[in-house]
Amino acid sequence: MADPPAAHPAPDSPLILVADDSLLEQRYVARILEQQGGWRAVFARNGEEALALLAKTQPALLLTDMNMPRMDGLTLVEKVREKHPHVPVVLMTGSGSERVAVAALKAGAADYVAKQALSHDLVSVLDRVLSAGQAALRRYQVLRGMTRRSSQYVLENDPALVPPLVAQFREDLIEMGLCDVTGATRAGIALEEALLNAVYHGNLEVSSELREGGDSAFHKLAAERRSRAPYAERRVRVAARLTSAQATFVVLDQGPGFDVSKLPDPTEDTFIERASGRGILLMRAFMDEVRYNATGNRVTMVKRRDRSSADE
Repeated sequence: MADPPAAHPAPDSPLILVADDSLLEQRYVARILEQQGGWRAVFARNGEEALALLAKTQPALLLTDMNMPRMDGLTLVEKVREKHPHVPVVLMTGSGSERVAVAALKAGAADYVAKQALSHDLVSVLDRVLSAGQAALRRYQVLRGMTRRSSQYVLENDPALVPPLVAQFREDLIEMGLCDVTGATRAGIALEEALLNAVYHGNLEVSSELREGGDSAFHKLAAERRSRAPYAERRVRVAARLTSAQATFVVLDQGPGFDVSKLPDPTEDTFIERASGRGILLMRAFMDEVRYNATGNRVTMVKRRDRSSADE
């Protein structure tokens, strides 16, 4: 069967940057992008070339192979998320690269498509990612002019509610220009620790010492207390206030609290090795201020604007 007639994408069609060291695969991908998707394409032979082109061409999306010389796809994903966070990255994966693909998704890739399924799946995957990316960019452009944001939440004692709330706070930090993706991730880890502490140690009164021998006894007791009085009626209250200078998060539980004066130094070597020391250590490492009230059932955390963001 003869090849279909050559397509000529419109000059204003989305530009896709393709990073692949194989000229044969470049031609194959170009034919799919132009004939099936109606998109323009520009190519880089490795990750370093791709980063250089990102600054010049401002593509709508980066499509990258996993295995390339000088800089592989995983490293490229990390670099793009750091330097060009608004450019989505889609991976082309070969057989046997599933584990690396998962690592790349965790590092910030938007999606992936198997090389053996490019002709069938590539256009639909890119179309979905481009649509989502354009909506997110418009939302960012609107919200970056915001100077203040305040919100309040009341959470049941369900740990599954913590990740989506933390994800919302991470987006808020980035949209307010307080930090980049990496800084928002670090702040999100601190927030997650504080929220889980409020649920488990505050409202459910499950001691972290149960984790020293493993997590099973800890989670078993927590599950039992979630449906038993007085623990079941307790709630976690969260307040967030973000300005262009800093973000302040207050997490309040309805438990009995603890003696703040007996809180050990989490940077001590013996404390770092304990399972119970991880949360406090991360909170103090990733936030600029961490303060408890006298009864120990309210923690206030402050994240000031990163210097790199302030210089933009």
